[in-house]
Amino acid sequence: MYLAHYGLAEAPFAITPDPRFVFLSERHRDALAHLMYGIGQGGSGGFVQLTGEVGTGKTTLSRLVLEQLPDNVRVALVLNPKQTPLELLETICEELHVDLPGKRRSMKVQVDVLSEYLLKAYGEGLRVVLILDEAQELSRECLEQVRLLTNLETASQKLLQIVLLGQPELREMTARPSMRQLAQRITARFHLMPLDLPDTDAYLRHRFMIAGGSAFPFEAAAVRRLHSLSGGVPRLLNVLGERALLAGYVHGRPRIDAALVEQAAKEVLAPEARARRWRPWAIGAAAVLALVAVGSWLRVTGAF
Repeated sequence: MYLAHYGLAEAPFAITPDPRFVFLSERHRDALAHLMYGIGQGGSGGFVQLTGEVGTGKTTLSRLVLEQLPDNVRVALVLNPKQTPLELLETICEELHVDLPGKRRSMKVQVDVLSEYLLKAYGEGLRVVLILDEAQELSRECLEQVRLLTNLETASQKLLQIVLLGQPELREMTARPSMRQLAQRITARFHLMPLDLPDTDAYLRHRFMIAGGSAFPFEAAAVRRLHSLSGGVPRLLNVLGERALLAGYVHGRPRIDAALVEQAAKEVLAPEARARRWRPWAIGAAAVLALVAVGSWLRVTGAF
């Protein structure tokens, strides 16, 4: 619709995790390095924890990790955390293509079969990794079952490396006293922060270029407004950027200014979210005005 208007071959701000559009800021490179270190020999088994706000790129990073793993790594990727401990074990076995005997689905049977698989993999020089996405949604019982899996070991090495991906609530969960046994087994932690303003500009330009564009349409003020409204969260940048380009096309604009970005925000962001999260300057201004008013009243009343 707006592609020809801006000289694009495809949409630059789709929210699907297309690896061709991946932009690695310094923060994302650090996070990726932590994940690769934890999964490699440096992790020495146990847990690796990656947290971040919704839309900051955790799932994208996990996809990059899967693409970069060496041939001797076997991975079980669990995307649905809303399971019972028994279902979780069954999912892990299915992901690793572990055959379960008959129709018996007891915890003991599944742990025994998984342990046998891990010992065989170790003997063949393979490393086995379990990646749990949206881990903040795991029940306490599931977390405890996952922790118990790290007890599967030889005399010198853990047999299973576990990666927990989750929102900031996951940090709170693992910090609870009742979770201290699990917390002590986390060998690497990284919290993924949103993009700063320079990275936001680089992110937008990168995606626009990959989509075939040559003349970057966003004015500097528009980029600043996009960063302010999105908080530097890549997913929100995509949503706002897409709608701003559409607004520019509808109005026949070759360039996107801050006003068009503001219009796009009104169409895709809830009013309360914009007021609460994206305009801290308004709160500060109101506080200053209140102080000025109080000072004026005190002077008029002779209080000082």
